[in-house]
Amino acid sequence: MRRSFIVLFAFALAMLLAACGGAPAAQAPTSPPVSTGATSEITRPIPTDVPVVAPTETALSGQLIVFAAASLTDAFEAVATAFAAENPGVEVVYNFANSQQLATQIGEGAPADVFASANIAQMNAALASTRVISGSERTFVRNRLVVITPADNPAAIAMLQDLARPGVKLILADAVVPVGQYSLEFLAKASLLPEYTENFSPTVLANVVSFENTVRSVLTKIVLGEGDAGIVYSTDAALDADSVLQITIPDELNAIANYPIAPLADSANPALAQAFVDYVLAPEGQQILEQYGFIVNP
Repeated sequence: MRRSFIVLFAFALAMLLAACGGAPAAQAPTSPPVSTGATSEITRPIPTDVPVVAPTETALSGQLIVFAAASLTDAFEAVATAFAAENPGVEVVYNFANSQQLATQIGEGAPADVFASANIAQMNAALASTRVISGSERTFVRNRLVVITPADNPAAIAMLQDLARPGVKLILADAVVPVGQYSLEFLAKASLLPEYTENFSPTVLANVVSFENTVRSVLTKIVLGEGDAGIVYSTDAALDADSVLQITIPDELNAIANYPIAPLADSANPALAQAFVDYVLAPEGQQILEQYGFIVNP
């Protein structure tokens, strides 16, 4: 009896311990805890070898349309080559013609980004059209006149007074073209001097057999022997130095041509237009223009 009681008591005690026994110990985590943002920033090593990259300017790109006087043809082609070499994404497209024609085209709305004229009058016409903002124009080079004859000089022209000799075939640019207007100014100045007399200008003009639309046309006709003499810019005469003879016009009679340049107000690429104008005015552009015989800014 006593033995049965002990067994029963032991069995009851075991059941009680099983029901009230402690929870099993927690297992160790299988992955590390996720750190908070603050803790992560504090413990993350700060790199010291990352190079600092300075901000760069936006590269110039796109097409640039430049309206330029015919007398600038060769020099501006060289300027475009140098400008494009510094700005590989740029394409310069030129429209070369007489300045009056270019100003008319601008006034009629022709798409353009830059205008380079051979005189102030045609730049003023572009200003009047409001497509060029007043004050944005700058004189970038100057030029001077020279009398040319074919290399064989068939009329034996040796001095300026010979232009008034009967039978001389003279070729000039039309008066609406800057070089044509400058030529008339030269003749008018000479007519005020006793060594030329007041009849000099009308007599010379009576010898004109052709008025050309551009200074390049005057040069071409003299080179081909279609005239005995012509008046062009010194820069144009230098292009065919082996094909023409030159007779200097003294400074007191010469009409110095001033060439202004300006970006157009409605340019499709105003940053590029201004960059080209700045390049022409900069030492790099001025050096190129001087190599082609232009009088550059001091």
